[in-house]
Amino acid sequence: MDLSNLDFLKQQDMPSGALYMVATPIGNMGDITLRALHILNSVDGIACEDTRHSGPLLQYFGIHKKCLALHEHNEITGAQTIIERLSQNERWAYISDAGTPGISDPGARLVNAVQKAGFRIIPVPGASAISTAISASGTVMLPSEGRFQFLGFWPNKAKERDAFLQELQTSPKTTIFFESPHHIQATLALLGKQLESDRQILIGRELTKKFEQLVSLKAADIAQWLEKAESLRGEFIILVAGRQANGSEAPEHASLLLWANALSPYLASKEIAAVLAQVLGMSKKEAYQVALAAKEQNPKK
Repeated sequence: MDLSNLDFLKQQDMPSGALYMVATPIGNMGDITLRALHILNSVDGIACEDTRHSGPLLQYFGIHKKCLALHEHNEITGAQTIIERLSQNERWAYISDAGTPGISDPGARLVNAVQKAGFRIIPVPGASAISTAISASGTVMLPSEGRFQFLGFWPNKAKERDAFLQELQTSPKTTIFFESPHHIQATLALLGKQLESDRQILIGRELTKKFEQLVSLKAADIAQWLEKAESLRGEFIILVAGRQANGSEAPEHASLLLWANALSPYLASKEIAAVLAQVLGMSKKEAYQVALAAKEQNPKK
């Protein structure tokens, strides 16, 4: 594709000695942006999470650049190679296997090392499974008024999984996480048992691909859905609506806020949380959320 006549692609400078973090499609090749193609055609080299995975993408769009494998196992050493190239006034791009780099993918350590070395980072936005799923989530996002937390991949270790589930159960924000096809059935079954029956959930599978599936249902309906599911293959993204306070919880929360507001002029959030946890027997996490709420109500204190 000839992009040379598209003047709007030149609205932002392409400085040398810079690293371009380029988002790539999460499935459908058509979701590559014109700017991403322009950047990838213009840089001196491309670092890839997996050159075998990114090779077909680059070949499909006729992009022929020197490529460097940079993944979670060599991110630190690979970053040093990129820094050496940038010091020679080269432009380099980084792409992960799919979507926006640094979101449950390598990239954060690379960006940190390049920034510390004094070189510029330029983000090139594009596809993301998170924003894609949110845009089609409807009732899952409504209770939290658009607020959400992304917790990465569902953990395999029991202790981490218990903490993850506790956070998901108690948070008023919509919780978003990824899950693999190998564990999705067990994970969904657990959610069906542990969450309130009317908690709204969105299951996204193979987003933007041929067999894309988006299912909105309540926790009580998960078991029945699993029995009838035709396929559990592919990559999954799960959205769980935030916990809503019922009538009996509202006065208790208001009372806790009174405690926290009284302490707010004298103590920091962590100190307030420690007092609430010790005196009232709350969990430290719940106490800290109350302390933060008090600080938001009293920003000058």
